[in-house]
Amino acid sequence: MRYVSTRGSAPDLGFDDVLLTGLARDGGLYVPSDWPKFSAAEWREMRGLPYDELAVRVCMPFLGDVISEDDFADIATDAYSGFDHDAVAPLKQLSADTWLMELFHGPTLSFKDYALQVVGRLFEHVLTRRGERICIVGATSGDTGSAAIEACRDRDAIDIFIMHPYQRCSDVQRRQMTTVAASNVHNIAIDGTFDDCQDVVKALFNDLEFRDDMHLSAVNSINWARIMCQIVYYVHASLSLGAPDREVAFSVPTGNFGNVFAAYAAREMGLPISQLIVGSNENDILTRFFESNDMSMRDVVPTHSPSMDIQVSSNFERLLFELMDRDGAATAHLMQTFRASGYLNIETPRWQNALQLFSSHRLSNEQTIAAIKAVLESTGELVDPHSAIGIVAGWTRRHDPSVPLVVAATAHPAKFPDVVKQATGLHPSLPPRLLDLFDREERYDRLPNSVSAVQDYVRRGSNRAGVQ
Repeated sequence: MRYVSTRGSAPDLGFDDVLLTGLARDGGLYVPSDWPKFSAAEWREMRGLPYDELAVRVCMPFLGDVISEDDFADIATDAYSGFDHDAVAPLKQLSADTWLMELFHGPTLSFKDYALQVVGRLFEHVLTRRGERICIVGATSGDTGSAAIEACRDRDAIDIFIMHPYQRCSDVQRRQMTTVAASNVHNIAIDGTFDDCQDVVKALFNDLEFRDDMHLSAVNSINWARIMCQIVYYVHASLSLGAPDREVAFSVPTGNFGNVFAAYAAREMGLPISQLIVGSNENDILTRFFESNDMSMRDVVPTHSPSMDIQVSSNFERLLFELMDRDGAATAHLMQTFRASGYLNIETPRWQNALQLFSSHRLSNEQTIAAIKAVLESTGELVDPHSAIGIVAGWTRRHDPSVPLVVAATAHPAKFPDVVKQATGLHPSLPPRLLDLFDREERYDRLPNSVSAVQDYVRRGSNRAGVQ
C-alpha cells in the first residue's frame, strides 16, 4: 500500500513513513493511493469477530508489508485490553430504528481513544525498529489532546506537545491533559481558538527546517493512522446490523471531519452505507457547505459542544480530494484560495455529488440543551452535548426510516457535567478511575498565539527530541 498527498506534489510514501510524517510536505494530507475493497463474502466472514481481531482484518490492507499481521494483532489486543466494555464499541438501541454506538469506553472517555491507543503503540513499534525518536506536536479542542497524551505518556521514543485553546475546554477535558505526570508530556494553553492552535501546528510542519530538526510528527486526525483505526468501529456497527446484506446510515457529531471521513472510507471499502449525517453546532461551516455550497470562514464562537468549535475542518480536504476526482493540483488550488480569501465553493455537479451521501444539521446552544433533555425523556439515555447533536441531526435529516440509523456517541456525559446538569438536573459521575481527577495537580504553560513562541517552547522542552 502506498499513500499520496491530497495536494499532489509530495512524495508517495509507505505506511510507516506516513505514520511518522503526519502532514505531507506540500501541506496536504495523505490518503491511500487506492481504496482496498472487501467482497460481500469477506464482510460476512468478519461478522462476530472480537473487536481486536476485526481491527486486524480491516487494517492490514492499509499496512502493506510494513508491519506483520502477528505484530499488529499484538498491538490491537494490547490497545483494547484496557477498555471497560467487552464489546469495546457496543451498540445500544434507542428506538425501533436507531442505535447509539458508544465510543467512550477507553481510558479518556472519548472516541479518540479507539484510534490513539493503537497509534501510540504503532509509533513505538516503528521507532524502536528504526532506532529513532520523534517530537509530536498537536492541537486539540478538548478530546484529542487527552487521548494522545494517554497513548504517548512515558514512551521512551516520544516527546509530546499538545496545544489547547485557553479557557475553551471543559474542566474535565483540560484536567485529563494537564494532570498527567509524565516527563515526556508538555501541555500548552494558547490565547486563541482551536483553529488558532491548529494553524500553529500546520505552520510548524510547514517550516521544513524546524520540522526536520525536531523530527516532528502528528497524532491528530491529519495523521492517516488515526482515520484507519476509526474505520473499524463503523465496520463493527455495520456488520452487527446486517451488512453487507443491509444498508446502514450514520450520524456523526463533527468538528474536524476526521471521524465522519472514516465512515466514508468504510463505504469506499465496500460497506453499504447509504447516508452520512454531519451534526454541527453554531460553528457551522460544514452544514453551510452541505446546505448551500458555502464554505466561508467565520469567527469561532464558544458553545456547549467545545470539541466541535472549529471553522477550518482539516479533514474536509480529504473529501474534497475525492470530490475533485483525486486531482491533487485542483485540490491544492482550492485550499490555497480558501486560505487566501476565507471562502470556498466547488462546481455545482461536484457539490451535488457530495449530497448523494452527505446531509448536515446544526443546533444552537439552546437547541443542544433541549436535545440533551429530549433524548433523556424519550429514550432514558443521558448523553453528552456532542452526542445529543448527533442524535437530533440523525433524526432530523435521515432519508429512509427503514434503514437503521447509528449515531456516534463520541464522549461520556461526565466530560461535560455542567451542560448535562443544566439540561437535565442530573450530574453525571466520572468512572471510578477518574474520581480523583480534580484532586490531581495541573501542569501547563500559557503562551500567546505565536508560531515563534511555540517553536521556542518546543525547542526548550524537547531536549531529547531528534536524538537518535
